[in-house]
Amino acid sequence: MKDLFTVMKFTMKDMVKRKSFIISTIIFLVMIIVGFNVPKILKSIKGEDTVDKLLIVDESNVFEGALESLKKLDTGYEIEIANLKYDEVKEKIQSEEIESAIFVEKQEENIKIKYIVKDATMMEEVPEDIISTINTLYTNIQISKLGLTEEQLKSITPNFEFSLEQTDEKANGNVFAMMLLSIVLFYAIYFCAYQVSNSITTEKTSKIMETLVTSTSPRTIVLGKTIGIGIVGLLQVISIVAVALICAYACLPKDMLSSALDLSQITPTLGVLTVIYFILGYATYALLYALTGSTVSKPEDVQSANGPVAIIAVIGFYLAYFTMMNPTSELNVFASIFPFSAPFCMPFRVMMGVATPTQIAISIIVLLLTILVVASVSIKIYSNAILNYGSRVSLKDMIKMYKNK
Repeated sequence: MKDLFTVMKFTMKDMVKRKSFIISTIIFLVMIIVGFNVPKILKSIKGEDTVDKLLIVDESNVFEGALESLKKLDTGYEIEIANLKYDEVKEKIQSEEIESAIFVEKQEENIKIKYIVKDATMMEEVPEDIISTINTLYTNIQISKLGLTEEQLKSITPNFEFSLEQTDEKANGNVFAMMLLSIVLFYAIYFCAYQVSNSITTEKTSKIMETLVTSTSPRTIVLGKTIGIGIVGLLQVISIVAVALICAYACLPKDMLSSALDLSQITPTLGVLTVIYFILGYATYALLYALTGSTVSKPEDVQSANGPVAIIAVIGFYLAYFTMMNPTSELNVFASIFPFSAPFCMPFRVMMGVATPTQIAISIIVLLLTILVVASVSIKIYSNAILNYGSRVSLKDMIKMYKNK
């Protein structure tokens, strides 16, 4: 046990001191901070007055002075009402005093509304919200002239309340948050596990591995490195997620945050299960990468050696990702139990509320059994291949090493 902690401590110190780890962590944190502050940055560049000015001219007094009420509405424009001629409006737009204008004039029985912009070739269209607001305003003016009672007005202008519901009550939740969770888990597990292979190959190149092997057993080295890098990776992920949540709360409007992320779905149970699946998923892929890292003796060969494991990881992720569209399907249930996709899929199903305790238990048991099998194979092949400084170990050689007692 003492040797295990020694290897863990050595691995963690080595990981934290690496320039690649420090730079990647800083880049991630800076990207998150800048990303959440983009709206504020754009606002500061453009200045406080970022709302487009819209001039409305009612030449024939069609709206009978009621256009002033538009200034009190949230139309997304700074509305200005004026009594100008058409040529005067064009001059204002040409001189960029205003961005656009609406010119209303009555022609016999028709009401003509012109939407004026500086350059119509820029595919400008009449804003639909302004059209809807003007239509409603004109309708209300005409209705008020009919002298209808309050009850009659309510009967012709009902207050509809629209809501989206589904027949499967279990399939609920925020899809954006769930997909984001799966993506974060995938990159966290994949890149942390990938570091195990790099660490082993680097130490083989620098001959540090010879010292480690003579000081302790190969099993201790594999487990110590896997646990050490996993702890550092988990702390890195927690710090990134924490900074992202702090920035989201501090920089985004509350309504935007609530519409993009349903925080009611994030429970302590989900948090615990997410950490469990991160640990189990990481252990599975890290042990596979420990195996591939021990079969090469040059850092430039690591990427090609890791190719098969990377393919398995990508297949597992996309199997989980594409089944999110139908979380109650049999394929999604399979993806949540299949050991190479379960770490990315099961937390999503838990958040959706479609995972049963039995399915969660089966998924964890299958992952644990997979880890035991992968660990057994990896440690045995690692023990025979770790001091190989010749050509890359082939699949045929690995099979021989595993059979060799």
